[in-house]
Amino acid sequence: MSEKARALWYVGAGRAEIRDERLQSLAAGHVRVRALHGAISRGTESLIAAGRVPVSEFQRMRAPFMAGAFPFPVKYGYATVGLVEEAAVFTLYPHQTLFDVPAEAAIPVPSSVPAARAVLAANMETALNAVWDAGDGPFGKVAVVGAGVVGALTGYLLHRLAGADVVLVDVNPARAKLAAALGLAFALPSEAPGDGALVVHASASAAGLATALSLAGNEATVLELSWYGDAEVPVPLGAAFHSRRLKLIASQVGQVAPSHRRDWTYRRRLEKALSLLDDDRLDALIEPPVSFESLPAELPRLLRPGSAILCQRIDY
Repeated sequence: MSEKARALWYVGAGRAEIRDERLQSLAAGHVRVRALHGAISRGTESLIAAGRVPVSEFQRMRAPFMAGAFPFPVKYGYATVGLVEEAAVFTLYPHQTLFDVPAEAAIPVPSSVPAARAVLAANMETALNAVWDAGDGPFGKVAVVGAGVVGALTGYLLHRLAGADVVLVDVNPARAKLAAALGLAFALPSEAPGDGALVVHASASAAGLATALSLAGNEATVLELSWYGDAEVPVPLGAAFHSRRLKLIASQVGQVAPSHRRDWTYRRRLEKALSLLDDDRLDALIEPPVSFESLPAELPRLLRPGSAILCQRIDY
């Protein structure tokens, strides 16, 4: 017997709609997931919603269970927690009420992690991969420029896993409260300490990248986590960039970090990310929920440039 599902589609620049879909009989080796919670990945989805994926990236930017094609219409997203029978699972699935995935793509949520917090798993996976890309510690003093969800989680993990002395750097002074909740220091860009051995950039802005480069010490690494879509971004490679022998490297979750690629599968990395969500302090990253049915009307507000929204939870 078929069942009806409801799915969010981006249908034009700044426009989204909810469409009905029919699920047919469950295929062998698949499970049917009934959505409980989801999350908007503001950085990526704001670019998707605006149609700002470069043609060169149409294939590389496809999410695991995306439908449609860039630029529009496209069903996009990768943070849904739902039920398979009575068990909570995390899937890299777009925003949809009911869907089928291969059984191996439904990752059990640990009993120590509330289902509503598990929506952070994709962002935590990105942060974990970033820590691996940063290289071997000890890191000592670390600045993370851009205290959004990915930047904050990366700083949190560098402190938790590597014992680094982390300061979150952001132009929004309200982010000091988030830093304190995560046990991290905070500074405005004009007050941030320099001469760090590792600087992480996650603000998705040219000004943030310039700040990150200015905070790096001699022979330091600047780890770039931002994705800018089709925007051209000026990079200040003059001044002391060469004399300090800085390394500017990219980190992206689409591949397991080279340092862990031999022993870690994508599934094992995602399982680890879920297990790292066993900390009540991480609830500080999650905004009060919006309903799935309200998303077409709410998305312009949620994805507005300059918004201070962190992880926007969706309730089904």
